[in-house]
Amino acid sequence: MAKQTQVATIVLAGGQGTRLHPLTVHHSKPAVSYGGRYRLIDISISNSINSDFRQIFVIAQYLSGELQHHISQTYHFDAFNPGFVDVLTPQGTENGQREWFEGTADAVRKNLPTILKSPADYFLILSGDQLYNMDFREMVSFAEFKKADLTIASIPICEKDATRMGLLKIDNHCTVIDFVEKPKDSKTLKQFELSDTFFHDRKIKKVKSPCYLCSMGIYVFKREALISLLKMDKREDFGYHLITTAVKTGKTSAYVYTGYWEDIGTVESYYEANLMLTHEKKGLDTYDEKNPIYAQPTFLPGPKIQQTKISKSIICEGCIIEAEEITNSVIGLRSHIKKGTIIRDTVMMGNHFYMPPTHQDKPIPHDFWVGENCLIEKAIIDEHVQIGNNVKLINKKKLKYYDGDKIFVRDGIIIVTSGARIPDGFEF
Repeated sequence: MAKQTQVATIVLAGGQGTRLHPLTVHHSKPAVSYGGRYRLIDISISNSINSDFRQIFVIAQYLSGELQHHISQTYHFDAFNPGFVDVLTPQGTENGQREWFEGTADAVRKNLPTILKSPADYFLILSGDQLYNMDFREMVSFAEFKKADLTIASIPICEKDATRMGLLKIDNHCTVIDFVEKPKDSKTLKQFELSDTFFHDRKIKKVKSPCYLCSMGIYVFKREALISLLKMDKREDFGYHLITTAVKTGKTSAYVYTGYWEDIGTVESYYEANLMLTHEKKGLDTYDEKNPIYAQPTFLPGPKIQQTKISKSIICEGCIIEAEEITNSVIGLRSHIKKGTIIRDTVMMGNHFYMPPTHQDKPIPHDFWVGENCLIEKAIIDEHVQIGNNVKLINKKKLKYYDGDKIFVRDGIIIVTSGARIPDGFEF
């Protein structure tokens, strides 16, 4: 088993998350709220800490201020529990310009002088916007056993997801013999299709045919192998460029994972992953006391609920609930929902405060609530939103896609953007 000092973690958290628009207008993708009280990046960092890998570098770029604040307020170590979570952002050059990161590999390459100050023998590279519960010690032990330069965490997927993922072809010893990023043509897909033997040998239940082995974007590199690869291949991205080079030039193994994993790539996947938390024994496990998901301490009271019918829902701390009904929904921190309101199949991100501080930079309402006698169905309500009385957000026209001022629709899901004020009687 790998010891703590042998592994340092690198979390890639610089992405803009364009497919998650408009949720990423005011937040970087890893800083987007999840489950009412977490940020997406908390999952990767928590898995690393729970694996006793506590030297953690977070590489950020797009809208990094909020992410830096969250991490500084959430993750603290001391002399008896040594470790760190350091945020690395683009640095200024001699001519006063910032040297922006051009891709995932470029981000690691430009921060290598700082990262290599860690004495780690292995570097664990993670994405800051994925959901899973994984003990990385098992993956590192597998990498040591295989004596692999690079080990890629992988998971079986069905055909509908294959074109948006990197696919692996492996031999009987889990050595990766080929890799392709987001293949589009059926001929290539056929070459990467998994056999029934793959599932039989591992006693894994087969997902719908045809099946493929996809890269989870989680990598374990030997120290020297990472340095060598970044020098050998000067291109920008691990998935599109460097992984293919690594497969051709070094020993690359695939660590097969069979638990829950979700790559938050679209509004629909984000929405479904949140609501899955309300289902028993599905989605991310946030109730494991031995492997908790860490979040910023809030010191809030429990939710105050007044004669509300609630089913299959999560109500977070500090909420004031006077609603008539809440069904299959996630209600985030400090949410206030007034009398007579019905909320179904909705994700409310909650608020950072009950009333905004006077020095707030961007204009947002002075109070955050959902008013009286509202009906909200299949929606995502971003942070710091005020919704007036008698409002209906039900997508009356059954739109799949819509761009408005403060209201958007993606995949039939209504989105109310951060800081929006919806007037009394509004219907959509």
